[in-house]
Amino acid sequence: MLRRLATTRPFILVLATGVLSSHGDTFGPGRRVLLDAHNAYPERGQWSDRLERALATSTPLAIEQDLYWGCDAEHQCAPVVAHDDDALDGAPTLKSHFFDSVRPRMEQALRENRRDKWPLIVLNLDFKQDTAPLLDSVWTILSQHQRWLTVAPRTANPSIVEPLTVGPMLVLTGSASAQRARFHDALAVGEPLLAFGAMTPVRVPGRSRSSRARTSIRMRAEEHIPRAADNYARWVNFPWSVMEQDGQAKADRWTPTDDARLRSFAARAHELGYWIRFYTLDGFSDAENRGWTVSYNFGSLGAARIRWRAARSAGVDFIATDQYEAFAADR
Repeated sequence: MLRRLATTRPFILVLATGVLSSHGDTFGPGRRVLLDAHNAYPERGQWSDRLERALATSTPLAIEQDLYWGCDAEHQCAPVVAHDDDALDGAPTLKSHFFDSVRPRMEQALRENRRDKWPLIVLNLDFKQDTAPLLDSVWTILSQHQRWLTVAPRTANPSIVEPLTVGPMLVLTGSASAQRARFHDALAVGEPLLAFGAMTPVRVPGRSRSSRARTSIRMRAEEHIPRAADNYARWVNFPWSVMEQDGQAKADRWTPTDDARLRSFAARAHELGYWIRFYTLDGFSDAENRGWTVSYNFGSLGAARIRWRAARSAGVDFIATDQYEAFAADR
């Protein structure tokens, strides 16, 4: 059964399950594979060129920004981008580091109005805190930039999935209930959703981390992704440990069985109306490390490339890596 919804954008159908499909849709689940530029911000005064480097790989792409509530010496507080809570001194604000930096691209995109490539930037906001001041301030920033954003009207019943009105930017948030409360529940029916959350991860049974890891790797895609997307929760986000037990650092040879599992996750996500992301696929030596996380390291660029290619072939929507240029060149 299909229901047609009125829209000024390309004709969009909403299936009874809530899965979106469309004619002319170039950005929905399974439509394109993007570099997800992991941690594209300075850390402790270093690596200040990450955002610039990510943008230089070409658009469309996804960009991750980790968020804390930070206050300066004058007690002026704002959302800041940082990886750790002990690295907030001098951390740049989300507005100055990201939104002010991409403003020329967004304004140019609006002038050119070439919607076939929109959204040009998928902004992944990874909240390291879920405090009310941080969430409220981010909502204010998004509201100030609403003309750039991909939006959908809030529905009384979230299972009724409205079509997206595409802008040059799409904002994704996490799965935390506090984020859903601020970015969805607090809005009146009909108000535009400015950001879209992730599906709440399935609880993996087990008394210890190792036992949960063993269980997780045995769970099928249908168990990890048990329900359809709703009007707010439109993406799923997985660590690589659901593909290879214990993750990147313990990964062995990539096998046809691994490949089939990856494809099943991407297919399941897309079937239920989700974009899917995996993090973070790196391969580097100690000498090549540029402030990257060791637990995300496959040990060599060649090993990472094998996974990048498998993920692209499977149709994974967002492939997170710190090695922006290498990923773009391999693409």
